Amino acid sequence: MFRRKVYDQLIKWKKEYAGRYACLLEGARRVGKSTIAENFAKNEYDSYIRIDFADITEEMLDVFRDIAKPDIFFLRLQAETGITLKKRKSVIIFDEIQLNPKVRQAIKYLVKDGRYDYIETGSLISIRKNVKDIVIPSEEHRIKVYPMDFEEFSWALGKDPDPLRQLFKAGIQAGNALNRSLMRDFRIYMAVGGMPQAVEAYIKSNNFNQVDSVKKEIIDLYLDDLMKLDPTGRLSAIYDSVPSQLALKKKRFIVSSATGKQKTVRDDERIFELIDSRMVIPCWHVTNPGTTLALTKEIDEFKLYLSDTGLFVTMMIEKEPEKAADIYKKFLGDKLPADLGYLYENAAAQIFASHGKELYYHTWRKENSTHSYEIDFLLSSGSKIIPVEVKSSETRNHESIDRFSEKYKQYVGRRYLFSQKDVASDGQLQLKPIYMLPFAAEEI
Repeated sequence: MFRRKVYDQLIKWKKEYAGRYACLLEGARRVGKSTIAENFAKNEYDSYIRIDFADITEEMLDVFRDIAKPDIFFLRLQAETGITLKKRKSVIIFDEIQLNPKVRQAIKYLVKDGRYDYIETGSLISIRKNVKDIVIPSEEHRIKVYPMDFEEFSWALGKDPDPLRQLFKAGIQAGNALNRSLMRDFRIYMAVGGMPQAVEAYIKSNNFNQVDSVKKEIIDLYLDDLMKLDPTGRLSAIYDSVPSQLALKKKRFIVSSATGKQKTVRDDERIFELIDSRMVIPCWHVTNPGTTLALTKEIDEFKLYLSDTGLFVTMMIEKEPEKAADIYKKFLGDKLPADLGYLYENAAAQIFASHGKELYYHTWRKENSTHSYEIDFLLSSGSKIIPVEVKSSETRNHESIDRFSEKYKQYVGRRYLFSQKDVASDGQLQLKPIYMLPFAAEEI
């Protein structure tokens, strides 16, 4: 079992909310929700029962016919599983709860009964198809689960990233040798990704081909899920198009490029279904950063990033398998070349999203030119806006963030440029290596 930050959030839930709220772990498939829930139950309770609605017997399903009668339900549940539940010292895990919406609806009454605690896990859980016929319980404390971040990946490899946090806070350079080593670690993290099964395969095999096999299975599972939700294939085509549209450095995601057909009203719904699935991360264009970012976001103009950069790499390789060995050589080299720089941008989006940040970006036309300025990411921090640029290598040219900071100087707080280079500064612009981005996200 890998060390996961979500565990600390579960500890907080048990201390402050359990008994009044069930805990709902929601996230994309294979991010580790079930493993986290079961490990927490083993460590923090006297006993637990886990019901997996994706793999349940007819006998167990029959037990749930009595869920409206708690005394009988709990009696039958213990008899069926052979596990004794203890009042206020046991937890029941409902795994893949979206597959049994009626049980999710009954959470309200189970929580009110008060005998035990409840943890739900769910994938694609907020999509309307799964909840349209039930009353969603208000007695749920929601915790979002993401793929493993760089810090969790470092823990899995037996490395302590906390000294990097101290370097970041002190504004101290890592030095050439350490910076090269840390950048290589970060590139390996991007290549492997944060899906626990992929990380486990990397640790056991130290072989990218075996890691790719695991990631391909996850991608196929995602595409199968999307085909079930939308048999037309347009939803899966939209997901499959994310890497190529980022690689082409498009100013916004173009649905018709993904589907090969004219955009429809239903395509707008598909986009939000995909966002709900947690398989992708949206970044919304804003027209006027001088106001609250959310107030001027354009729901029709956005970029999409994959929730896991490791899956991005494998999807990219699947389209050009003959280049796989060369791509992985680049990850293991001293620098990731500029033609793969968009992977850093996806990694940055993944890190910010895992810290609960809503992502925005802004473009505006240069004077007397057909070209535009663009800020990769804008984030809110209190009353201030934090502009962030991500570059693969070159840091001398940062005209966009300079012009933006001048234009909106009364609103701009800290400003960052992340790249492969060590800590530096250029006026008020803070230049940081991208492996320090998680620590910046903690402070924003």
